[in-house]
Amino acid sequence: MSMQMPEWSVKQIPKAVPKFAKPVLIAGLPGIGNVGKVAVDFMVEELGAEKLYEFFSYNLPHSVFVTEENLVELPLISLYFKKGSGKRPDILFLAGDVQPVNEQSCYSFSDTVLDYFTKLGGAQVITIGGIGLPAVPKKPRVYCTGTSKEVVDRFKIVGVEPSLYGVVGPIIGVTGVLLGLSKRRGLPAVSLLAETFAHPMYLGIKGAREVVSVLNDKLALGINIKELDAEIREMESEAADRTNPAELPKSLRGIGKGRSGEDVSYIG
Repeated sequence: MSMQMPEWSVKQIPKAVPKFAKPVLIAGLPGIGNVGKVAVDFMVEELGAEKLYEFFSYNLPHSVFVTEENLVELPLISLYFKKGSGKRPDILFLAGDVQPVNEQSCYSFSDTVLDYFTKLGGAQVITIGGIGLPAVPKKPRVYCTGTSKEVVDRFKIVGVEPSLYGVVGPIIGVTGVLLGLSKRRGLPAVSLLAETFAHPMYLGIKGAREVVSVLNDKLALGINIKELDAEIREMESEAADRTNPAELPKSLRGIGKGRSGEDVSYIG
């Protein structure tokens, strides 16, 4: 006889949940170029963020990961935290190797995350994603959209394109749904989307680097971007060896036209 599991099982990691002062949520899960995942993983590691919650569900992909110890683990999505210091606010990071498998579970997961975030006194949501291009961009541009003109205007800084309209289609997955549900709750939210190569095996490291740089300036993270550049160049070189723009499937080469006339598409 099997027990019925709740749609989302949430495990608290520390014995006590820290008190936060208007924390900011930064979400980055897998998508085109894994821009969001790479960016958030960088920030979690560089800042030494600690795990707060683990989210598990039968609505995650039906697979297991094999660890370096040759053991298996079910997929999870985790929420990390880093307490503020100086001008840097308290920050929560949503990170993981998977996304929910369908539309309904994407909505239920995003709602669950926002339930916990609001209980922690959450003040703003930032999601990160990628804009797929048919070639590797030399210097990826970062675009911004959000739940209100006021919150988007806060990101009108050097290195961020002021408008996403006309560049891409819908923002899908948790990257987009978190924005929409935040708006329904009256919670300020923005999405930072960086250009990347749309090859399914390509890691959008350059795009992730540009997003981290924007957040580093905006939130006073204190990350030394120059120290990351060497690692990024090494990772990008390895990724380039595995991918070739000429091998990009025709289905990914020209999905719609952006304002600049370049072929662009978006997957969160």
